[in-house]
Amino acid sequence: MNAQKFEKIIFLDRDGVINEDPIGDYVKTWEDFRFIPGALDALQELTGAGFKTVIISSQAGIGDRVYSEQALNDITDKMLAECKKNGVVIRNVYYCLHGKNADCDCRKPKTGLFEQAEREMRFDRNNTFFIGDKFTDVEAGNRFGLRCLFVLTGHGQNDRQKFNQTHKPERIFPSIAEAARYVLGQAGK
Repeated sequence: MNAQKFEKIIFLDRDGVINEDPIGDYVKTWEDFRFIPGALDALQELTGAGFKTVIISSQAGIGDRVYSEQALNDITDKMLAECKKNGVVIRNVYYCLHGKNADCDCRKPKTGLFEQAEREMRFDRNNTFFIGDKFTDVEAGNRFGLRCLFVLTGHGQNDRQKFNQTHKPERIFPSIAEAARYVLGQAGK
């Protein structure tokens, strides 16, 4: 049997990790989208070290009819173009488009988006990081067996009080910049 090599993947939530997340609202247009300071540099460092970034994001505004799927596609296309222009490789983007109250398998803390990614890519769960800013990110990552890192940007300041013995991150960082440095430091171990 020919063993395939694992891809060097890092999973990231989008809103609150890569871009600013307007608390109580949604990023509905490209004009609403603002990269968190240092995020592009962090993504660039991860790309330079051979990591392929995969975005896993719940976009309930689509299912709740706050903005359109076309608006989300426009935001995604422009975000990916900006990343590419800055030397950042985004391997894939997976969105849950269901509303907040939908009973689906893909909205975090459920693991459906990770399962979809695993069907399309080969990675070692035990050595793959997921960076998020919400308790549901950590819960989903823990359930799927990933190494979860938590950032205090976005919802991080509020959600850090929710951790418990079952669901807690490996480490907490001020932002993706510090989390990326940690990942890079762990990569050689």
